[in-house]
Amino acid sequence: MKNELTPSTDWKERIAPDEAQRFEQYGKQFAELQARKSKKHGTGRALHRKQITAAQGQLDVLVDLPEFARHGLFAKRGKFEVWVRLSNGGVDKASDRIPDIRGFAFRVLGVQGDSALGNGPAVSQDFALINQEQFAFPKSDEFVDFVMAAAKGGGALLKYMLGKYGVIRGTWKIAKMFKTVSKPFTGFADTTMFSAAPIACGPYAARVRLVPAPSNRIPLTGIQGDWDADFSGRLARQSLQWDLQLQPFVNEKLTPIEDASVNWPTPYTTVARLTLPKQDTTTTQAREFATKAEASVFDPWQAMAAHRPLGDVMRARKVVYFASQKGRGAA
Repeated sequence: MKNELTPSTDWKERIAPDEAQRFEQYGKQFAELQARKSKKHGTGRALHRKQITAAQGQLDVLVDLPEFARHGLFAKRGKFEVWVRLSNGGVDKASDRIPDIRGFAFRVLGVQGDSALGNGPAVSQDFALINQEQFAFPKSDEFVDFVMAAAKGGGALLKYMLGKYGVIRGTWKIAKMFKTVSKPFTGFADTTMFSAAPIACGPYAARVRLVPAPSNRIPLTGIQGDWDADFSGRLARQSLQWDLQLQPFVNEKLTPIEDASVNWPTPYTTVARLTLPKQDTTTTQAREFATKAEASVFDPWQAMAAHRPLGDVMRARKVVYFASQKGRGAA
């Protein structure tokens, strides 16, 4: 079993002949959805529309990392400025009390290297993490259909799920998804966050996660259903810290690149530490930064070539995110 869990460079992406055409259509679908929602809520993203809060901090890359990790951002010890954007995952600006996927995105500034998009030097190394270790769907096609149906309301979603999967399997999948998004969420400061899909790490491939420090877990009292107040309150009281970890690809059976619904069993290795120093997010300066973050791009494809996103879900993101950025004037 030990050999099976050895990091490997023997990974491959498998691109279907019609992928470019399908992804272009996905981009159009999300652009249309985004335009409809922007009429209701004002200019914003297609997904993760509701920004919870934004903060600034630092990423410290550690030393003595294993060989599979010593590439790109993690090639050598360093300190980098970081922007963080926290969000709810939905297409609407809904109450925090409504079950949802939670997003923890951050930009690492000051990196040096070619861009993953092949358009010159990398602007930053972005990570887009969620509070789920794997995706609900293997590939992007099912996810896109699900989002489009869900955006029309519960009745449309039920009709889609039962029509696509049948009564028994459709009902089971709906129950499973509801259970996933409804699992207890105790706040952005003390919840582990995941990339769910892989990125390159030089010649290797890995998934990413953020693990909160034990000191983050001291909750505020009297705050429920307001994740901005919870996070900002903790940050006003103390600095917050997370371990940034990489989980390596070992083989196609255990750690598939193209199936984002499979949870990899390989161990994680801490490669860096994210620190948000104690700060007041309610000041005029902090609110100006939050506005700047809201207008900015947090995109896993805004990355170093050494950390190019991998797999069907990530390749679809490149097209969909860019369409969303154009739709809100960020590209």
